[in-house]
This record gives sequence, C-alpha cells and structure tokens, in this order.
Amino acid sequence: MTSNTINRDLAPILRIDFPPADRLGRGKIALLEHIRETGSISAAGRAMDMSYRRAWLLVDALNRMFDEPAVEPQRGGKQGGGAQLTAFGEQLVARFRAMEVRLEDALADDLAWLNARRAPPS
Repeated sequence: MTSNTINRDLAPILRIDFPPADRLGRGKIALLEHIRETGSISAAGRAMDMSYRRAWLLVDALNRMFDEPAVEPQRGGKQGGGAQLTAFGEQLVARFRAMEVRLEDALADDLAWLNARRAPPS
C-alpha cells in the first residue's frame, strides 16, 4: 500500500431512530464509553471535543430515551462529583457494540461486492 492509497473499505454505520426525534448511534455510545473511562461527563465531553453542556444534554437525552437511566451522577466528596454508567448503561454499550459486529458480519459479502466495483479515485 502506497502513501497515496486511501482505505477504500466500505463500512456500515449503525444508527437507531426512536420516533419521533431521538436517535441512538455511535456518538452517544462513545460518550458513554468515555464516561465509563473518566468517571466524568465533563472529561468525557472534553475527550470528544464537545462542551460540558453538549455532553450533559446528550446524557440527559439518553436517560430520557429509556425506562431507566444509562448514567447516574455521583455526589461530591473529597474529590468532587462525577458520573458513572448504570448496569443498564453498561448493557446498552455492550449490546450496541454487539449489534455493530452483527451488522458488519451480515453485510460483509455485499459490502465486499460493492467495494470491488467502486470506481477508482479521481
């Protein structure tokens, strides 16, 4: 592979629409993963180059989408507050990532067929 060659593999992207206006996709799942790693909504937002307000609004939207919260705040203390995933939040991340793998597996042959027939880059 030369330095001028780009990765041309096709990849499906999973997004689940919750009518009328909510969505669950890789961005919200990545935010949950960052919250798990950092223990903080603000640190998770920074890791994704988003404001605390934007991260908080996404967490709030996630918590309202389901019948139980995905993230719960941790009260202050010696080291201040934070946030952690609930058991449901952990299951949500695991199931979404598993759905992505199943989607890729299910579409692998069709994507390879499409990829083999793509026009060369101009």
